[in-house]
Amino acid sequence: MISFPYPSQVDDAQGAEPAVSPVRPIVIVINGIHAKSGGGVTYLKKMLPLFVERDDIKVHLFLHASQIETFYPFPDRALVTTFNFSLNPIKSLFWEQFNLPLIARAMGADVVYSPANFGPVFARNHVALLRNAISVIRLTSSIKIAMYWGLLWFATTVTFLSSKRVIAVSKYASRTLTIGIPKVLKKKLSIIHHGVTHSEKYGTMSERSPNLLLAVSDIYVQKNYINLIKAMAILVKKHPELELKIVGRKIDKPYTKNIEQLVEQYGLSAHIKLLGHMPHNDLTALYQKCRIFVFPSLIETFGNPLVEAMVAGAPIACSNTSAMPEIVGEAGFTFNPLSPDSISDAVSQMHISDDLRADLSRKAIVRAKNFTWEKCADSTVKVLMSAVSHIDRRPEKF
Repeated sequence: MISFPYPSQVDDAQGAEPAVSPVRPIVIVINGIHAKSGGGVTYLKKMLPLFVERDDIKVHLFLHASQIETFYPFPDRALVTTFNFSLNPIKSLFWEQFNLPLIARAMGADVVYSPANFGPVFARNHVALLRNAISVIRLTSSIKIAMYWGLLWFATTVTFLSSKRVIAVSKYASRTLTIGIPKVLKKKLSIIHHGVTHSEKYGTMSERSPNLLLAVSDIYVQKNYINLIKAMAILVKKHPELELKIVGRKIDKPYTKNIEQLVEQYGLSAHIKLLGHMPHNDLTALYQKCRIFVFPSLIETFGNPLVEAMVAGAPIACSNTSAMPEIVGEAGFTFNPLSPDSISDAVSQMHISDDLRADLSRKAIVRAKNFTWEKCADSTVKVLMSAVSHIDRRPEKF
């Protein structure tokens, strides 16, 4: 176990006089061991600096040693503890369920926060974050993958029942991830949307590419890129100037191979590029540059790329299912993601109408103001505190 101390703790060790607070801060252990890639990593990287700047909470982040490179550098004042337990699924689960609660209690934690669908059910004052769309199970034909999602559903249900408080990232997530749970228990559920980083350095409509379509997400079956490729085959017949760039890690290898084969089958190699993972600054430039941002996903509990595109003022064409309408509001032109014709019609209408794109761009910028990491952090801290409101927060007497 390796710990990285707060700078204030180093100062105390050198003789500095510690500040006296009228109440002691709530001690929170963040169980970050499930944040390996994608939205889970983004969430913690954005929230941790906001958490550690507060005087009313004291945060310990628990990570596996293999995650250090992913999260480094850590924000000032963050106390990060890393562990070297086995990554074997069974041994890892055992460590989380039994070792983590004991370590957290020994460290004086008032609450354990797991920003994942499941966490240690025996932890004192556990709070979980529902963010993974378990309904993906209906999209897979693989027994192995179906078993994974089935186990995740079971773990989510057990975690929900055992947690003191639960947070969902959207109304859609709260509906779909609490099926079968008694209504009276759902009172401990709060809905807190993720945020997005805001900046004044975004381009205008006149600076956008005349032909670039952009899609962003790690590649899984639920991202619905097969239907997007089929829609592109229809689009380029009417608009041969269009090109589509897809940014995201090729996580689902068989599905990625199907996409690549379909691109070849339709002769779209000159029109579609799979760019893989891209550094944040380069991706931001694409959000600013694209003519249309296309989000064809079938299932999302939130959809981080949507708010990233909105804050950049990108004209958005997106699915009319799951959480997408809730997040995009009137700032997107929606389509039926199961219909390549519907996707191509929506993109075509936006492509030929300067007024429509300009209107959607303005609405996107306004809509994005509803999503900030500061608002997300403040609301989350309120929920965490409500889980431990009964404790004595008076400073200890020496």
